[in-house]
Amino acid sequence: MKFDNILSEIDGFGKFQIRLVLIQVLSRITLPCHFLLNNFMAEIPSHRCNISALDNESISLNLTLEQKLAVSIPLEEDGTLSSCLMFSHPHLLNSSRDAVLVECQNGWVYNDSDFKSTLATEWDLVCSRKSMNKATATIFFIGVMCGAPLFGFLSDRFGRRRMLLVSYLSSMTFAGLSAFSTSYIMFVIMRFFTGMSLAAISIISIVLNIEWFGTEQRTLFGIIFSLDWTVGTWILVGIAYLVNEWRPLILAVTSPLLLALVAWRWLPESARWLMANGKADAAYYYIKQCAEMNNRSMCMATITPKTLLETVEDKTEARKYTFIDLFRTSSMRKMAICSGIVWFGVAFTYYGISLNITGFGLNPYLTQFVFASIEMPMKIALYFFLEKVGRRPAQSITLLTTALFLFINMFVAKEKWVIRTVVGVLGKAMSEASFTIIFFYTTELYPTVVRQNGLGFTSFVARMAVAISPLIVLLEDVWYLLPALTYCAMAVVSGLVALLLTETQNTKLPEFIEDIDKPREKSTGEKTI
Repeated sequence: MKFDNILSEIDGFGKFQIRLVLIQVLSRITLPCHFLLNNFMAEIPSHRCNISALDNESISLNLTLEQKLAVSIPLEEDGTLSSCLMFSHPHLLNSSRDAVLVECQNGWVYNDSDFKSTLATEWDLVCSRKSMNKATATIFFIGVMCGAPLFGFLSDRFGRRRMLLVSYLSSMTFAGLSAFSTSYIMFVIMRFFTGMSLAAISIISIVLNIEWFGTEQRTLFGIIFSLDWTVGTWILVGIAYLVNEWRPLILAVTSPLLLALVAWRWLPESARWLMANGKADAAYYYIKQCAEMNNRSMCMATITPKTLLETVEDKTEARKYTFIDLFRTSSMRKMAICSGIVWFGVAFTYYGISLNITGFGLNPYLTQFVFASIEMPMKIALYFFLEKVGRRPAQSITLLTTALFLFINMFVAKEKWVIRTVVGVLGKAMSEASFTIIFFYTTELYPTVVRQNGLGFTSFVARMAVAISPLIVLLEDVWYLLPALTYCAMAVVSGLVALLLTETQNTKLPEFIEDIDKPREKSTGEKTI
């Protein structure tokens, strides 16, 4: 636990930490761009069957386009042209009752007023192939699900800084290849590996940052650091509005990683991780760098590589920690299981709302912009809320409030889109608040030696929820309120389970697994459970 004492001496919230956060923002703004990219890249524009073959029919020689459509495509109940069906043969305008309907025979014609090209228009992922369009998001998040535990393990083994470089390079490579995919199969494979690579940025960056912040500043850091998601969402909306073709859109939202790659050279390794792994000389180098940048060089008089090594030499040995250690003791098992359930509920409800932005009566650009805009004041208010009530109650309250808004919207008619949108935005804000809390709450729960493994495990569970969440919409065929009820129930369950976790507000970060079985030591010297 002694690194927190060192950090308080060299300033746990100075120029060094501010530079660290700013460097990380360059890579983290790409996360919402890719995680929410399917709202635009996979949009299905209005479409109808292609009837160009009718030009060769003698019956159509003297017909206008509207008449050709009338004799070729049936009407839906609302009076619009069918998107997936056509008549097997052109018919007279007064004889459509006995005509035979078939699926579109010559492809589709798409409305390109909003999107010039999407995945749906590129490979005709509509009608009977519509599920293939939705599968692109599921496969991407399966990649994120696999990448989280993999890079969590590698980061705990080889360090935070080195693995971030790997994630930058692999994310740019696979995103670029997906933009130039020549087939659907190639595209989903590249998106899988893109998701796997971006998972590393998601979990490693927040751990690297929080391990450099002092106890008293972690709440403020968590809120500030979460704002990059809001900024990234705004950027996504702006880019998607200007770039309405899916291939250049992927390249555009990935481009900030080029700047992140350049800035990587100034990114420090986690001195906390270095100390926990017995690398005292390297830890001393970064601690000294932090002290000098924060104008605390005078504090280094009592800090040497030898003293750093003495603080951990009795515990580090040569041991390598793995995911098995997350379940080694009863306290670790309880924490891992409960945090996994909470993460599942948070991600399940958050993406259930976020990936259904067309269900509120507004166009996707405006809905996404409103969702992002409400996050900024919410997160500012969240800082004061967390300082007042603590992590554990705040996590539970935000999840239960999310469930409440989802429950209310179940009984609001779709025609009342203004009320549905307001309630939906409030539910999204509470869901975003729960996501903001759980990220840095989890990093405070797990000890340094398995912190990345812990965050990798919980992120794996979360991405499993994300992969399942879009499929819950299919339950509306059983009962139209069943999807909303499912999201609501999961939010309630996870909100109650959150009460079983340990409170971590203003407590020192645990370094070793043995520290979990001890009462948490507060910065004031008090104990908490």
